[in-house]
Amino acid sequence: MAKITIKSDKCKGCGLCTAVCPKKILKIGDKLNVKGYLPVDITDMDQCIGCAMCATMCPDCIITVER
Repeated sequence: MAKITIKSDKCKGCGLCTAVCPKKILKIGDKLNVKGYLPVDITDMDQCIGCAMCATMCPDCIITVER
């Protein structure tokens, strides 16, 4: 099973990762982070296939995918 780690305090909520996730398990959250952005949330970690498309697309390199 894959594991996604997102540094929410550094996420700008651009949504690029949500657009490329083949399983659609990432969504823009509803709580502001310390910088005033709405960071990405993981809806169902068990559905993650570990493709790392989200990490590849992230412009700020705040997503880590472990298999």
